[in-house]
Amino acid sequence: MDAPIPERPIPGRPIPERPVAAEPAAEPAAGLDRHGFRPGDPWRPEGCRRVALVLQGGGALGAYQAGVYEALAEAGVALDWIAGVSIGAINGALIAGNPPERRVAALHSFWDRVTSERIWPQALPDGDLFRQWRHEASAVLTMLQGQPGFFTPNRPNPWFSLPGARTATAFYDSAPLRETLRELVDFDLLNDGRIRFSVGAVNVATGNFAFFDSSRMRITEAHIMASGALPPALPMVQVGTDWFWDGGLVSNTPLQHLLENLEGRNTLAFQVDLFSARGLVPRSMPGVMSREKDIRYSSRTRMVTDIYRRQRQLEVELRRALEMVPPERLDEGQKALKAQLERMPEVVILQLIYQQQAFEGQAKDYEFSTTSMHAHWQSGLEDTRATLRHGNWLVMPPPGSGIQVHDIHRP
Repeated sequence: MDAPIPERPIPGRPIPERPVAAEPAAEPAAGLDRHGFRPGDPWRPEGCRRVALVLQGGGALGAYQAGVYEALAEAGVALDWIAGVSIGAINGALIAGNPPERRVAALHSFWDRVTSERIWPQALPDGDLFRQWRHEASAVLTMLQGQPGFFTPNRPNPWFSLPGARTATAFYDSAPLRETLRELVDFDLLNDGRIRFSVGAVNVATGNFAFFDSSRMRITEAHIMASGALPPALPMVQVGTDWFWDGGLVSNTPLQHLLENLEGRNTLAFQVDLFSARGLVPRSMPGVMSREKDIRYSSRTRMVTDIYRRQRQLEVELRRALEMVPPERLDEGQKALKAQLERMPEVVILQLIYQQQAFEGQAKDYEFSTTSMHAHWQSGLEDTRATLRHGNWLVMPPPGSGIQVHDIHRP
C-alpha cells in the first residue's frame, strides 16, 4: 500500500508519527499546524530543484486544470515553471500573473466569466440522456453566440467576407479574450522571473512550432492568445512580424519543451492533460468523433513521454557501462561523456488526465456551461488530492533512475 501523507503533504520533511493511544500527542510549536508544518510554507521534494506545471490544450475542459491548481495551492506546492498550450496557456497566465493568494480567485473569475448557465438549469430531469441533450444544446449555443469574455461570432461570416478582410479567416473574434487577460493578469508579475512561464504556438507561414518563454522574452497577451488561436474558429495572432496559430496543431503538450530544457535540475512535473489516450470503443458516430479527438490530441503527449523515457533509459545503461571501464582506458571524449551522464537530472512526472464522462461527446471542448465547468473543476481537484496522497510518488528517485511516471488512474 502507498505511504499516506498528511492532508497538506510536505515531501522532503519528516512526517511526525502518530502517537500511540497510551501517550498523549505533544502540543505543536507556536505557528505550526497539527502535523508540524507552518501553514502557507511552500514545499518541494528533497533533492528537487524544480517543480513544473505542464498544461495541455482542451478548450472548455480546461476547468479541470483550474481544479488541479487549487489542490496544489491548498497543499502549498511551490511552482518554478509553468508551460502551457492553448487553454493551458491561459490558465498558466492566470496563475503566474497573480500573487499566490489571488491565483485561485483569478481562475474562478475567468471561468465564471466565460461560462454560461443556460436557460434550462432545472428544466430537465437528471440522468445521462438528459445531460447529453443539455451538453449538446449548450455547445450549439456556444457556436451561435460565442462566450462572454472569450470570443464572439464574426459578422459577416468568413465565407461571405472578402479575402484580406478582418473577418475572412476565422468564425469568431477573440478581442474579448484580450480584454479579459489584461484585466485578470499582471504581466509585470508574470515576467518578473519568480515563475518561468512558457507557451507554445505554431508559425502560420513556416509551420514551425515555437515556444515563447519568459526566460528569453517579455510575455504579453498576444503570446497567450497566439497559443490558443485554434483555426478556423479563432483568428491567427500577430507576434512581431509573424502570425501564429494554436500550438495544438503541432503538439498539444508542452512536455517536450520542459524535457529539452532540464538544465541539469532534478524536476517534479505535474502533467495535466485534457484528452485521454485510453477510452471505450465507440458505438455511434458521435462516439467516433469524440474518440478520434481524444486520440489525436493525446497521441503527441504519449509519444513524447515514451521517447524520452527510452532515451533516458539508454543514457542510464550507457552510464553504467562506462562506470565498468577503468578510467585509464577511457579517452577524453568518453570521459567527457561519462561526466555529462553523471550530471543527468532525475525526473518524476505525475500525470493528471481528465476522464471523460458518459454524457460527454465530441463537443466537450467547446461546451461552456456552468454545470460542466464546475464538474470539470471538481474532477481536477479530486484527482490531484488523490495523487498527493501517494507519498512515495512525491520523493525524488536515486541517481540513475531515469524518468519516473505515475498516474492516479493507472497506478
